[in-house]
Amino acid sequence: MTGRPVRVLYWFTQPTPYAVARFNAAVERPELDLHAVFSQVREPDRSWAVDESAWKFPASYLGRIKVPVRELRRLRPDVFILEYDRWNLALGAVIGFATAQRVAFRVLPNFEAWSTRTWWRELGKNVLFKAVDGAKVPGPDGAALASRYGLPRERTSVVTQSIDVAHYGRGRGMSATERQRRRDALGLTGCVFLYVGRVWAGKGLDELFAAYRQVRAVRDDVSLLIVGDGVDYDRYFGQESATPGVAFAGFVQPADLPEWYAFCDALVFPTHGDPNGLVVEEALAAGLPVIVSDAAGDIRDRVPDSVGRVFPVGDADALAQTMDALAEPSLRDPLARQAPAWVAWKNDERYAEDLARFARELMARPRRRTRDRAACAAIGRLLAATWRAR
Repeated sequence: MTGRPVRVLYWFTQPTPYAVARFNAAVERPELDLHAVFSQVREPDRSWAVDESAWKFPASYLGRIKVPVRELRRLRPDVFILEYDRWNLALGAVIGFATAQRVAFRVLPNFEAWSTRTWWRELGKNVLFKAVDGAKVPGPDGAALASRYGLPRERTSVVTQSIDVAHYGRGRGMSATERQRRRDALGLTGCVFLYVGRVWAGKGLDELFAAYRQVRAVRDDVSLLIVGDGVDYDRYFGQESATPGVAFAGFVQPADLPEWYAFCDALVFPTHGDPNGLVVEEALAAGLPVIVSDAAGDIRDRVPDSVGRVFPVGDADALAQTMDALAEPSLRDPLARQAPAWVAWKNDERYAEDLARFARELMARPRRRTRDRAACAAIGRLLAATWRAR
């Protein structure tokens, strides 16, 4: 490998704004020759814009064959990175064992509320994790998950879950006059709590609305703004749009989100099981303290008491008590002042640096030499030959 960059093929489900920004930063690293392949343009429940003209990295979409066989055969990557929790991803990993020098998984924490375990899925993960060469993880929760399925800890590496820190921080420059105008236009007063994300029960919105009504029953100096769309939008809008102080904004493109953070006072993220939930970092970069459930990946490391509060998932009473406490400027303002500095380092350049380090370390280690790896590689060679013959 001396003298040339590590050729990385990264298979991602869809070109999310986070992924595009990270890959744009990673392709600038001289140690990396990064190529991306996406399963689809956008999943049905996502609404963000996809502007391929902004991509600095070479990329393609999967065609009729839902596995990147052509890309693997053409590029023969040094490192093939992918997830593992769908049938076509598992199949792609098996073919990767026969065509790439190293295969690595992107492993995020998962939660029972968002996943259904079956015996065949568990069996598949136990085989794949005993064959894969390494895993990139956001923190200790992801490393523990990979280890549980058979990947040695020394083969996991933390790669920063980054955001465009400067982008989300620019809203802090909004003038007080403009801030008030925006709030008035939506009928928001007092401490404005903000939710950003999919409007879906799995995000904990039943608890959020229940907690907000509890707080509103004893004080009228709070409001709640919901930003996002999703499968349960109509239901929640019908139930809650007449609740005093509640406003729905619908979906807002990531390019416009900083100005929405700018006129609110605290983010509330009551998810039942996010692998990460980068709206937490977005809000902190924008200068908002956060209230988040303990069912988001590595959340207690990500949200110390100096910038927010973590409450037990599903506990509407605990959430209401926390919202009531942070409605007081004397508690909220010191947290807001410390929030931007806490996440300032989680930028896309840091992600690119971490990814380059991960790729180099992966190539410096020998491949896994397990029976599972040998069996997967043999099947992968057979599958690759079958597709070549078509």
